[in-house]
Amino acid sequence: MHKIDIDVVDMTLDVMKYVIGRITKTHPELGIPISEQELRERIGQTISAEGIGGQKAFELFREVLVKHTVPIDHPRNLAFVPAAPTRAAIMFDLVTSASSIHGAYWMEGAGGIYCENEAMQWLVSLTGLPQGAFGVFTSGGTAANLSALVAARHQWRTLSNERTSKRGLMVCSNHAHASVKAMAQVIDADVLSIDCYGAMSAHQVIEAVNRLSADDQDRIFALVVTAGTTNAGIIDDLKGCGELCANKSWWMHVDGAYGGAALAAPSVRHLFDGIERADSITIDPHKWLFAPYDCGAVLYKDPQKAKAAHTQEGNYLAIFNEPQFTGFNPADYQIQLTRRVRGLPLWFSLAMHGTDRYSQAIEQGIALAGIAVLAIEKRSYLRVTRPSSLSVVLFERIGWTDQQYSAWTYEQLACGFALVAPTKDLVDGVWKTVARFCFINIDTTIEDIESILDTLE
Repeated sequence: MHKIDIDVVDMTLDVMKYVIGRITKTHPELGIPISEQELRERIGQTISAEGIGGQKAFELFREVLVKHTVPIDHPRNLAFVPAAPTRAAIMFDLVTSASSIHGAYWMEGAGGIYCENEAMQWLVSLTGLPQGAFGVFTSGGTAANLSALVAARHQWRTLSNERTSKRGLMVCSNHAHASVKAMAQVIDADVLSIDCYGAMSAHQVIEAVNRLSADDQDRIFALVVTAGTTNAGIIDDLKGCGELCANKSWWMHVDGAYGGAALAAPSVRHLFDGIERADSITIDPHKWLFAPYDCGAVLYKDPQKAKAAHTQEGNYLAIFNEPQFTGFNPADYQIQLTRRVRGLPLWFSLAMHGTDRYSQAIEQGIALAGIAVLAIEKRSYLRVTRPSSLSVVLFERIGWTDQQYSAWTYEQLACGFALVAPTKDLVDGVWKTVARFCFINIDTTIEDIESILDTLE
């Protein structure tokens, strides 16, 4: 398996030919998902004692399997939070894999970690966090949120011996990302969820907390504030919540997995005022910072608090702390020990293109949302259900049922035209199914938007 022979050379050429073809397509085929049974009938058993050979395996992937996936970078993929990694980032993801760098400790990954840290320093600079703030790249927002919450609870427990056996309580809004509540289960913490239609305010937090018993109030270890909700792009009251956390000695965690990238957009930077007071921040470069999957990030105001919570010890790990190997060890600041240097593709793309182009690309997503709103308002059968925020637009097809939205979504996907998924929004006091656009890809055109809206008539 590890020999370098003509088969490996041929396979390398085939793979590179495919990669070059794929990254030069601005409109890749919008694959159609089919059932596992249908795929099995077409593909059959691929793993056997003898193997089927690289040529056959790659042929199956290229000619069948990949055609039943939905590319995240298709310009008419406006569902969920899509992505549009730069060509530079995609190419360097190949380099990252080929270089086989273990990115947990400086001793093994110094050069790669240095590059990651360059990209991280830029992220930190966007937030306005104080001198000394820093972070680490993770597998995504879920791992970043978990890492931050583990550090938050550890810090809370160090403030009082009586809290060692207490179950922690975290506060968030009902529009916080699903991973926040899921990770609370992982660390066995309780959640106080505050009902909010729009941005969560400090006043709403105070009202909800005041209804708790004194003992429950003492269990609060973190307030999770969202900077760009996945569903609607809502930015909570960062300034007010920051002041509240400072007064209450709560850890303020800002989940900016999607919206945090807009810190680089001058037109909306003021909406994030107060984020500099956060104790930790999540940002996903694989969303709106044009890095390939998977690349999240968690930033800390005081990295030493994270290090106290996450550093792992073991006889086999002692060598990494020898003076001659001193450096930044990413494993000390998040939940993973084994990790690839997933920040490298982002670093290369930033180094190649410069940060100004990133700002311009993010501004383009915001502009597309504004264009979409105007296009929707021109059509009598459509209605925007709330003001657009960042690059998200929610709108309804007047008179449609839940089933009609679902049928429309699958029809557009089945014909390889577009992927636009429905969601829920509060419309005229009632939670209703609506359509949702999320603009990330700068290859999306006005014509794309108009054509999608026309299918709703």
